[in-house]
Amino acid sequence: MLIPKNLLHSSDKVLFIVHLALGDFAYLHNFFAAFAKAYPSISVHIWVDELRRTSDESKWPSLRRYALYDWLRACPFVSLIYDRTYSPDGLKASIKAAQDERYPLVVSLATLRPHIYAKLAHTISPDGFLVGFRKKTGLFQWHHRLGYRRLNAIVPEFKPNKGKQHHVTDLYAHWFRAIADVELAPLDRYPLLEIPTEWSKSAEHQLGEWGFDRPETRIVFINAFAKTKKRCWSLAQVANLIKAMRELPAWKYTSFLVNAMPHDIERVRALIQDHSLVGTEPFSAEDNFFQLPAMLAQCDLIISVETAVMHLANAVHVPVIALMRQKNPEWVPIDQDNSKVIVAKKRSDWVEAISIEQVLEALP
Repeated sequence: MLIPKNLLHSSDKVLFIVHLALGDFAYLHNFFAAFAKAYPSISVHIWVDELRRTSDESKWPSLRRYALYDWLRACPFVSLIYDRTYSPDGLKASIKAAQDERYPLVVSLATLRPHIYAKLAHTISPDGFLVGFRKKTGLFQWHHRLGYRRLNAIVPEFKPNKGKQHHVTDLYAHWFRAIADVELAPLDRYPLLEIPTEWSKSAEHQLGEWGFDRPETRIVFINAFAKTKKRCWSLAQVANLIKAMRELPAWKYTSFLVNAMPHDIERVRALIQDHSLVGTEPFSAEDNFFQLPAMLAQCDLIISVETAVMHLANAVHVPVIALMRQKNPEWVPIDQDNSKVIVAKKRSDWVEAISIEQVLEALP
């Protein structure tokens, strides 16, 4: 393994530098937990480097409320989180705070521009043992090579078996095995999520207010939004899917929740009104991350484009129909028994190319 055994057993803390989205953490969660269990004397600190970092103060409130931080704060195996890297001043303050910790171990799991994060790791802990990634460098990329020279160990390249499709958890397993000899069996890589009781009760109460709590009513959660347009379904498709499902005897009395980010919630409300979609409500986890999985856990079926919702569906053990492009097949939901994946026909197709008829055919 890359970190010497004696250093792992003598160190009191480690800093992991990561880019994290909810989907990433749905699977990395278990690997961090396994590391903490394998080395109970080491406090796990996580630096979340915000790729959307900006000097535009108007964007800071939404970045500050990033739902991932709620989940990280609830994890018993995480002792400290650096969650202010979304602004230049916050970055500087975070670096100073991290330097004061005098980390004996810093592990960068940042795969984008790894030379920059090798430099960041060295800036934070010039005397620590530094682990990170390295990309091939061109003839004139001498500054990249200088960054990599600051690392004490390089994570070896992941080489999946030829002809066999791998899952993103195979990649994460490779990382943690190489870094610290942490092993996680395939079944232990399924996403886990403990939902605080207050948010489960809140979801039940909200469903009651909407009249969605009748025993004969099935609830379907539809998420058409993703960070990029290539991974989104259109709201028109959502409306037409709801109408089409209501025409099927098995789904005639279904209640629907249409997910939206806070800034899109009015668009969803307008959609419901314009199409006269009875028994349909907009939903947005505006106050806390756990509002989302708590509501997902109350549903009978989740239909989602390729984003965190389809992975959280596995975490709360609700059947999911996932709408995906051909690119990045390693991100399919891991629980195959509870997941149906519809893949766009052409590699160049966006998720919108998936038809309503394909979704109807996939209904359980």
